[in-house]
Amino acid sequence: MRYAVWLIALFVTLAGCRYPAAPARVLVSSAGELNRAIAEATPGTEIVMANGAWRDVRIRFVGYGTEDRPIILRAETPGQVVIQGQSDLKLGGEYLVVDGLYFTSGASPSGAVIQFFINEDTLANHSRVTNCVIKDFNKPQRNLQDLWVLFKGRHNQLDHCYLAGKSNRGPTIRVDLDGNPSIYNYHRINNNHFGPRPPRGGPSAETIQIGDSGTSMTPSHTLVENNLFERCNGEVEVISSKSNFNEFRNNVFYLSEGSLVTRHGNYAVVAGNYFIGDGASPHIGGIRLIGTGHWVFNNYFYGLRGKEFRAPLAVMNGIPRSAVNRYFQVTDVVVAHNTWVNTISPWQFGVGSNVDQRDVLPPSEIRSETPIRTLFANNLIYNAEGDPMPIVRYDSIDGITFRNNLINNQGVPFRGVDGLPEHDFSMVELEKNIWVPASDLSDVEVYHGFEFERIDRDLFGNPRGEKNAVGATNGTMPEPPNILDPARYGPAWYDPAPAGTQEPGVHRVSQPADLVQAVVRAADGDVIELASGRYEIDTPIRIDRTIVIQSADSSARARIVYRGAAGTPAFELHPGGHLVLRGVVLQGHGENYAFAPLKEGMSRLYNLRVEDSEISGFDYVLKAYKHSFAEFITFESTVIRDCTNGLDLSAEDDDRGEYNAENVYLLDSRFERVGRNVVNYYRGGYDESTVGGNLIVKGSTFTRSGSRDESGILINTYGIINVRIEDNVFRDNPVRIVTRLWGAKNNTHAGNVLENSGAIVVEQNLPLKLMY
Repeated sequence: MRYAVWLIALFVTLAGCRYPAAPARVLVSSAGELNRAIAEATPGTEIVMANGAWRDVRIRFVGYGTEDRPIILRAETPGQVVIQGQSDLKLGGEYLVVDGLYFTSGASPSGAVIQFFINEDTLANHSRVTNCVIKDFNKPQRNLQDLWVLFKGRHNQLDHCYLAGKSNRGPTIRVDLDGNPSIYNYHRINNNHFGPRPPRGGPSAETIQIGDSGTSMTPSHTLVENNLFERCNGEVEVISSKSNFNEFRNNVFYLSEGSLVTRHGNYAVVAGNYFIGDGASPHIGGIRLIGTGHWVFNNYFYGLRGKEFRAPLAVMNGIPRSAVNRYFQVTDVVVAHNTWVNTISPWQFGVGSNVDQRDVLPPSEIRSETPIRTLFANNLIYNAEGDPMPIVRYDSIDGITFRNNLINNQGVPFRGVDGLPEHDFSMVELEKNIWVPASDLSDVEVYHGFEFERIDRDLFGNPRGEKNAVGATNGTMPEPPNILDPARYGPAWYDPAPAGTQEPGVHRVSQPADLVQAVVRAADGDVIELASGRYEIDTPIRIDRTIVIQSADSSARARIVYRGAAGTPAFELHPGGHLVLRGVVLQGHGENYAFAPLKEGMSRLYNLRVEDSEISGFDYVLKAYKHSFAEFITFESTVIRDCTNGLDLSAEDDDRGEYNAENVYLLDSRFERVGRNVVNYYRGGYDESTVGGNLIVKGSTFTRSGSRDESGILINTYGIINVRIEDNVFRDNPVRIVTRLWGAKNNTHAGNVLENSGAIVVEQNLPLKLMY
């Protein structure tokens, strides 16, 4: 009997070894149940969050799975577990997986929405966040900083996620390297779709930042591959590499107003990426190089028009004995087997050279060290229309060697270099925006440099061994790469651009009492059409979505008379508000405002467009407040008269590189008897990586304005990088200066008529407060 019991026990033990227990599956529907399930989880446990809205939930996912039996936290149905309100997710432990969550309509109460650590003693390693969405999950004001994903630990991964709409301060993703447990991390960021990120109006708005100045000399080995960056316009750096040995492979940068930048740190690999512009925007960039030992190969650039910091390829000058947070000299860099198609000035060298600003900057800020021991080989440039300056020299290029590069510049002469001969070849389009040589260029010798064997495949993954060619392809005709196929990026369950958008509705209004109600009822994009007549309003009209307000008959304009309290606006622009005012007469009582954002709580930007209208009798036409931001402000074919102030966009006065609007356009308009702040557009602080804002004043007339302005400047653009004043008339304006332009930046004037109105002054080196 005892022998039989022993046999049964042995059989049970062996059976348990051979057939492990099935993973535990725990369905939870409340925060309390979720916390208990996490606390009790063991390797192989699958915690399933029930479908529905989870509000104000702070998930602390701590556990210790194994490589073959991770602990999984997933949505019951991907995308149907919606995380809202004051919510965040922190992971700590080993081999954890988060799958299918949707963060929206809220903001993190901490420094990150998702982070791979609980505290400094509990980091995450070998953990993964996949198949998730974070959309418009912003702090209540743009100056409040957080991250959407924060990496620490080692061997963590973010993949097949969609992230879009971050508008407040801070990179979308940051990799931290503080301490030994987070260096040599080998993180992976792959197959994600980074959707539109609007401009922030200042620094600290990268999509990905790997490391920071303090840890920039440490090894990271982070891999960023197979991602789509679509309209990532937060700031001039879409990706900022600030550590060593990072790799950026096979990503697509589509209409993104910035660049991939090796900002700090060394030995980056930038290979097989696509940089696609629209052939028109001057803000869409490519790659900007700083530092040592980078390899840049098999990249493709199309339709780029950026300059300097946003050049298709910018090779920067460094600072002698640079501080760790400034600019190191470019040395020992290889740029090989890349292709530029229809890009303006694709190679720009000595970018950032500012020796001429020695009078206003200390030696620690002077970028005078030109690139050395740098090789450009086997690159291909094709321009359907010849470019008079495909190579831009801001400083000496004596330290750069050119070998076996080719250009077809359609016979347009340019100042070239040895190693870039002109060659007659044509291109064929594989798919939209993607062009390859029509022939294999086999008659052109390929340069074989030191360690070029590491470039063993081309842009499309074809081998370069037996068949090779200059440029990003190996000379064979590949299949279309379908780089914008949405199935390659982000979660399969989420459609960032759903079809079937509704046509705008039209709301016809003829009675004054119905105007405000029509705006309240209107859906996003709707049109409010006003019959001719007088519309008196006593409280601000709230604009929190896209609304068009226009006169039904342009020859008999509707008149809106705002009688609200002093210091309040007729139109109050809320986060996400976009107002188009067309063919309307707008009148105030002298102490109120025509347009203004909220004084607080501007979590997202606003837009304003005024066409063919008349505005009079206001204290301010537009009054911006601190931490408010507009992407576009346009006044076109509009008359502004008898107002105390015009456009005041000067509230960001901390001199930290911030400003109140990205693009301001005054076109074919008239300003008459505007007392002060006719245009006051300010960006303070010497932040050389901020390349905005943008002001165009064209075809407009300014008369008898500026008499009460203490500065004596009619159009004040202090610190704004891109200013164009063209074909305007300035008549009888009692000011000393019409405008003061920053000569060292992209400030220009032409075709203006000045009569009894002071002068246009160009100041080459504008003194600014140092930020660093």
